Amino acid sequence: MTHEAAGSKSWGDLLAEGRLPRFALICLGVWLNAADSLVTATIMPDVGADLGGFAYFSWATAGFFVGAILAGASAGRLSEMFGLRTATALAGLIMTVGCVMSAAAPDIGTFLAGRIVQGLGSGWISGFAMVAIALLFPERHLARVFASVSGVWGIATVLGPAVGGLLLEVGDWRAVFWIFAAQALAFSAATPFLLKDSNKGDGGPGIPWLQLGVLGLGVAAIAVANITPGAALATLLVVVGVAVLGLVLWIDHRAKVRLLPHRAGDVGTIVGSGYAAMFWLTAASMGFAIYAPPILQELRGFTPLWAGYVIGVESLAWTVTALAVAHVAGAWDARWTRIGAVMLVASLFILAWTLADGHLAWVLVGGALMGAAFGFSWSFMGRRIMAALSDEDRAIGSSAITAVRQTGAAAGAAISGVAANLAGFSVGLTAETARAASLWVFASVIPLALVGTWAAFRLTGSAERA
Repeated sequence: MTHEAAGSKSWGDLLAEGRLPRFALICLGVWLNAADSLVTATIMPDVGADLGGFAYFSWATAGFFVGAILAGASAGRLSEMFGLRTATALAGLIMTVGCVMSAAAPDIGTFLAGRIVQGLGSGWISGFAMVAIALLFPERHLARVFASVSGVWGIATVLGPAVGGLLLEVGDWRAVFWIFAAQALAFSAATPFLLKDSNKGDGGPGIPWLQLGVLGLGVAAIAVANITPGAALATLLVVVGVAVLGLVLWIDHRAKVRLLPHRAGDVGTIVGSGYAAMFWLTAASMGFAIYAPPILQELRGFTPLWAGYVIGVESLAWTVTALAVAHVAGAWDARWTRIGAVMLVASLFILAWTLADGHLAWVLVGGALMGAAFGFSWSFMGRRIMAALSDEDRAIGSSAITAVRQTGAAAGAAISGVAANLAGFSVGLTAETARAASLWVFASVIPLALVGTWAAFRLTGSAERA
């Protein structure tokens, strides 16, 4: 490779020619979505004590993702209709409103409604960020941009819960949402200036209302499973919800106005296998961020802050590994993708075995493997998907990356929630229920990780362009 060619793929070139402000805005948008989705991990025990509703642990996360999924899925079409700059600025305002609702909530219902509105705002923000990457950055920079996005997401996995824990140490949980409201408002105010050169909306082909409606039903069924006490009914709701998500793919393939790229449900294609890998691997990882902090607090006597630091090893490993392999090209991007998927499976076995009573070092190893799994694989999966998209599908296909990941997160939160509540978590946080949940929250999602690993191998092997 010549010096000039190498320079064209450097960090300096990435941030040149006016791209730095856009890059910073994208990173802030990803931060808002990721950190706010995870911030409840350390504060929900206090929210539950203040407002009631220990059974709603998973609902606080899954409710957020209900809004985020619908928003992220529609972001591509909305950016075409209204223009990227206008749509992104409005998304910041919507997230601000949601944060204020949760911060001032007098009861658990208002708090959860605020989480849904936050999900809508942050889902649009994150979806528009993916559209901005696809439209505003040359293909030679995609690996480093995705590595940076992965790094920001990884940092958020610790700073989100850690910020919640720190504010609990010095104040109360409501301050968390006031801080996010201020950040979202600043994001909205900066957007018109930082995206001033983005394309204006041309109306686009319209909104795929039928697919969005069916998607909402599927995600809602999955979310309701979190608060369903009966084992049989809760399991049935999850199965029905996942089946309805499959129905979305069937409808979309035949629709005039599509929600997803062509052949998005075909695992024989790069896009289809990539989305499948993202969905199932994300679903398998959700239990650690949601349930490890309260389990550590109950069984090991950790403060919310120290529990946040323990799960922060996932973030550290995610960020370090994502940046370490950002320059990789050729055969090694496929190898790292496969290694990452296998590492996730290993992490679940370790955490199921050690979280309750094992040496803390093993818990840290399990968390680090989980973070490294995504650090090694995520940016390469995103780059492969985006490079395979046609010009027609670039906006909806790039925003769908966020929607697929968040749909997987909602499904994973629900499945982990069903497992935890079946272990007794919904009746209260005790040593007995925490110990049972520490096993089943992870054991229940190992099959999901295996499916995701298969899809990742397919993505990096026999998959073809649509």
